[in-house]
Amino acid sequence: MSNKSIYNPEIPYNNLPLLPPLGEIENTILLKKTISASRALSELKGAITNLPNPTLFIDTINLQEAQASSAIENIITTQDELFRASIAEKKNDNLATKEVLHYKDALWYGVEQIEKRPILTTNLFVSLVQIIKENQSSIRNVPGTQLKNPVTNTVVYTPPEGGNVIREKLKNLEDFIHADDNLDPLIKMAIIHYQFEAIHPFFDGNGRTGRIILLLYLKITGLLDLPALYLSNYIIQHKDNYYANLRKVTEEGNWQDWILYMLDMVEQTALTARAQITEIEELMNTMAIEIQQKSPKIYSKDLMEELFRLPYTKRNQLEKAGLGNLKTVGNYLKELENQGFLKSEQVGKEKLYLNFRLLEVLKPKRN
Repeated sequence: MSNKSIYNPEIPYNNLPLLPPLGEIENTILLKKTISASRALSELKGAITNLPNPTLFIDTINLQEAQASSAIENIITTQDELFRASIAEKKNDNLATKEVLHYKDALWYGVEQIEKRPILTTNLFVSLVQIIKENQSSIRNVPGTQLKNPVTNTVVYTPPEGGNVIREKLKNLEDFIHADDNLDPLIKMAIIHYQFEAIHPFFDGNGRTGRIILLLYLKITGLLDLPALYLSNYIIQHKDNYYANLRKVTEEGNWQDWILYMLDMVEQTALTARAQITEIEELMNTMAIEIQQKSPKIYSKDLMEELFRLPYTKRNQLEKAGLGNLKTVGNYLKELENQGFLKSEQVGKEKLYLNFRLLEVLKPKRN
């Protein structure tokens, strides 16, 4: 049913319908798409499980996701700068980079919490946004929040107002998340994401919090064991459709286009992630053979894993990994640079070593 007759973007949407949505949501078109999206997720999950060290590339994927998710909110930092900042001890003065690193911290906090207690709650959402924003943010309790078109400055959406109203809608969202119903979990995920964004519970950080909730939900439902999905790059590439389909639900009650968009996001992102993991594995094997040939005395499987954990490494990292004392591992890194495997950079008082071939593989690709 169309909402156009009752919906006004300039009036707080306190009538945002509660979940579950009225009427039939699942249909043949959507269920067919869930099959291909679920298959892609399952293949990604299997590819990660089959890695010699399943957590090996997780930091890299999470930093990519953090960077892209923040870029959607016009918080811009480069991947290279982010990878460098994540390992350097030098105090980071770039506010955008700091905020992106907070996103990664929030994601891992969420993972730790649901491993202890696998539920998604309002209190967890508040904790996530507080980590992202590095302040004591809480539920909006002051009127005046409106979302505007950045080009025309016209109001496109006014979320619900009033602390109690917002908390009631979040409680309904919690109940829906954990309800024992027959909805396909990926279709449910799409509905959850719409509802959270429509409630818009915080003054800032809603988009990033909402995208972390997506990853946590995939883990809770067992669709992924680790948060190894780089979803935000898809949204960046299809940003206009993302917001257009959100508005279709609000203004027209059109769930199908929104859910199809979200299912395609999951499918394409999972396929891209699997291909990237394969590409990184192949590069790692190639470099392992080359290092064994050129520098057999320093080669080890553990050394290769450290060189591929993140594009940058340093002496302290290798020492912590048990590869030798600072002098020994320093000699390893110098040898690898002399042989053309790494490039060194001075950052503050410490020297970082870049696996530039890995950085090249990690450059975002269009879905």
